[in-house]
Amino acid sequence: MFRPITSALASLGLAFALPACAQPAPVATQDADPALWVVRDKDTTIYLFGTIHVLRPGLTWFDEAVKKAFDRSGTLVLEMVEPDEDTQQRVVLAKAFDPAGAPLTQKLPPDKRAAFTKAIEDNKLSLASFERMQPWFAAISLSVLPVQKLGYDARNGPEGILTRAAKAQKKQLMGLETFEGQMSIFDGLSLKAQVDLLSSTIDELPKAGETMSRMVDDWSKGNPDGLAATMNEGLKDSPEVAKALLVDRNAKWASWIAERMRTPGRVFIAVGAGHLAGPESVQRKLGKYRLKAVRVKY
Repeated sequence: MFRPITSALASLGLAFALPACAQPAPVATQDADPALWVVRDKDTTIYLFGTIHVLRPGLTWFDEAVKKAFDRSGTLVLEMVEPDEDTQQRVVLAKAFDPAGAPLTQKLPPDKRAAFTKAIEDNKLSLASFERMQPWFAAISLSVLPVQKLGYDARNGPEGILTRAAKAQKKQLMGLETFEGQMSIFDGLSLKAQVDLLSSTIDELPKAGETMSRMVDDWSKGNPDGLAATMNEGLKDSPEVAKALLVDRNAKWASWIAERMRTPGRVFIAVGAGHLAGPESVQRKLGKYRLKAVRVKY
């Protein structure tokens, strides 16, 4: 039904950090040329850069046109500026758990319960720690595991690299959303949509590595159409999830960009690559404001 939720998060750029893991052995570097767009008028330039939130080491993407655009910009805009640990813990406890509701296994369809339990046991996790999770958070918690084992890590992702570079260059750093707002996107889904996400995640766990590899390959080659095809395959069966994760957010961000174009300067926006691909992309929604995003060739 759906692709693993980690793949969707990586594509859409929702800022849920993977747990820390041991760094893999050094690997040979590989050049990556992800897509970059620009929207400009006589006194304002806004770059649009799509990210994959978790990557393995070895991809060299922060160079050439991407680095040049970033260095020219006075402001870095991410989907979210990561809050402190206390804030994260407070929000997670408030939104990601259901202490008074039925145990999670009882919310799952009977034919998914055995596979759910097996996935937890195979990864040496505690079933009790999952029973009070909201279904959407359990889906995220389970689905990070296969890609983590393959060496994908938020510390190698563009957001962290760009944030460190922005601080070093003393650029303004802003977020389009907040951590609580991003958590609320999932928390606001109907119970059916959440359970469907968890059920599909259980089914797709064995394919998570394959899916991530395909998405990262398309991202590295600057192929937004290929990335959109994978992402849309994962969202097409749930209009509710697609609207919440993609359509509504892209519309809000296009409105933000249109308003920001009124202020002179250069801005570098980095959001999940899935938001800059496909028929519901931010670029398409900019048309409402008579703005055109032009692909930067490099």
